[in-house]
Amino acid sequence: MTVLITGARGMLGRTLMLRLAPEMSCVGIDIGDCDITRPGQVDRCIAEAAPDVVLHCAAMTAVDACETRQDEAWAVNAVGSANVAGACYRHGARLVAISTDYVFGGDLNRPYHEFDATNPRTVYGQSKLAGEQAVRRHCPNHVIARTAWLYGQGGPSFLHTMLRLASQDGPPLRVVNDQVGNPTSCEALADGLRQILRTPIVGTVHLSCEGQSTWFEFTREIFRLAGIAREVVPCTTADFPRPAARPANSALDKLVLRLQGLTPMPRWQDALKQFLKEHHNDL
Repeated sequence: MTVLITGARGMLGRTLMLRLAPEMSCVGIDIGDCDITRPGQVDRCIAEAAPDVVLHCAAMTAVDACETRQDEAWAVNAVGSANVAGACYRHGARLVAISTDYVFGGDLNRPYHEFDATNPRTVYGQSKLAGEQAVRRHCPNHVIARTAWLYGQGGPSFLHTMLRLASQDGPPLRVVNDQVGNPTSCEALADGLRQILRTPIVGTVHLSCEGQSTWFEFTREIFRLAGIAREVVPCTTADFPRPAARPANSALDKLVLRLQGLTPMPRWQDALKQFLKEHHNDL
């Protein structure tokens, strides 16, 4: 199987290149090789690589920056995804597109499953939802894989930020304790995507780690596993206003994995422990 990975130099793309390469022929492209907002460039890259599958990771993921650079967010996340989807259809490639928990509004009192209504509250979420819609419209042979709270080798991520702050002197770290989600390692996501690549399913699937956490609880577990004694205290979202609204609940239910009889994602605590064990010298 030949897999073309867009956004190959990003945090997830780098992990996929390493994790999938032993058993698949992986071709990585990034902005210097192919600007996904340019349909001609996208068509040329996919035609030349002739992949069986395109893993579309390229995106503008800086949530707050999307609020101030809205044209760029829509160009990359919506138009770029439409360009990739159209080229996949023309050249007979299956498309697996990475999306986000931010397509949901965050006000449900349980984890969101794949069939729940979307209601994004930010430009990032709105532009990613538009990208999902373009994928469904332009490339019938597709999977949309939503994930959340990603961290991976080399970062940048919340985990890397917390470890950096822990190394500095100062008062106790204040971390938000009223937002709930699924911390997910890029390695766990890569393994989930490998399973999807081997399975002829079509549609939307959630691929975040099992179990829920707040950012405060996530931080405490990072420090516990890393043997860091830095004090952490809980605070509210209102204590840290940001340009983009954060969903109170962005936890994802993996309903489709269960319905399809596929291997479940690992518990977030287990994935975090494995990540810190494998990469402690790099952090």
